[in-house]
Amino acid sequence: MNYENWISYRYLKAKKGRFLAFLNFVSIAGVAIGVMALIIVIGVMEGFGNNLREKIIGTTPHIVIEKETGIQDYKKVQEKIKDIEGIVSSSPYVQGNVFLEEKGSALGQVVRGIDPLTESNVTKVKEYLVKGDIKDLARDGIIIGSELARYFGLQIGDPVTVISPGSGLKGHGWRYQLAVAGIFNTGMVDFDTNLVLIHIQKAQEMFGYAKEKASGIGIKIENPYQAKDIKNKIYETLGYSFLVRTWIDVNRSLFEALFLEKWGLFIILTLMVIVAAFNIVSTLVVTVSSKTHDIGILKSFGVSQAAIRRIFTNQGVFIGMVGVFWGLIAGLGISYILGHYVKVPEQIYSIKHVPVDIQLSDILIIIAAAMFISFLATIYPAYKAAKMEPVEALRYE
Repeated sequence: MNYENWISYRYLKAKKGRFLAFLNFVSIAGVAIGVMALIIVIGVMEGFGNNLREKIIGTTPHIVIEKETGIQDYKKVQEKIKDIEGIVSSSPYVQGNVFLEEKGSALGQVVRGIDPLTESNVTKVKEYLVKGDIKDLARDGIIIGSELARYFGLQIGDPVTVISPGSGLKGHGWRYQLAVAGIFNTGMVDFDTNLVLIHIQKAQEMFGYAKEKASGIGIKIENPYQAKDIKNKIYETLGYSFLVRTWIDVNRSLFEALFLEKWGLFIILTLMVIVAAFNIVSTLVVTVSSKTHDIGILKSFGVSQAAIRRIFTNQGVFIGMVGVFWGLIAGLGISYILGHYVKVPEQIYSIKHVPVDIQLSDILIIIAAAMFISFLATIYPAYKAAKMEPVEALRYE
């Protein structure tokens, strides 16, 4: 350890000056609290964001291929794309809008006709089923969300009436009597209220589709975050007469809002570290004032202005380092407790504990920001100490 760091360390400990020691403690605590708050909040935000992404990916395919008039021969399209690197499986679907009528009231629903044999290879609907089995979905069966089941008081085997608008005689629509074959719970109220699943053949009948026609094809890929690259490969294979959308495209506005919210909170909470930096400024100003005699002696020995500046800069950086260290320990510790012991309403979030996801990149950004702010806080006090003349410093000693 060179003499500059040694002197900085001595000033940081400040055993002989209780007030100065208190200021050092307050400065360290301020940085620590700011770093701790950043780690916890960003970790929780990332955890909830990832939980939401998992639910979205679980209920919708990673990539969907559609056509304005429907895909006439979906099996032929599936055959063309099956060898594209990164694609795991695919499943056709027929989607449209219907009314579900029960007990004298009706609700508009998005109906998705699925193939019970292949749908589980593309989405996590099988995992979300709390009652029934997707393999038992027959032509006259329907799988509904938990919120819809609670609204109408429906159970497995109960009959429901589905009205397909505009597809019947004179545009009045057909009425279909179906039986509840399953109930799913994704934890997302929108899906659990407004989405129902039926057999693809029944959906083709409802919307007047031929046997080999589908609204689209859902695709599962190995890495959901490579969806854009695989989307381009699909276009190269099928051409641009198809519309190919990824799960990110479909939910872009939601993910942009999550991103802005996360980094908005990061900027707001960084203000806590900036406030702590003013404590560092105050501490160094008091240190410079109380160590005027020491500065005069050091300069009389020939210590350069740059060395004096480094002494007080190092002291401020040491305060930042200690604050970041304890903030990191506290932040990770509290995040662990939140993620393993603090419970949240499972019926709302479909998870037992607070979701916390600590990313190394976020940690590094928080540490870098805190250290940079701590360094900026040392510039003025260190500059004033370096400019002090030895004669002025020793005049009244």
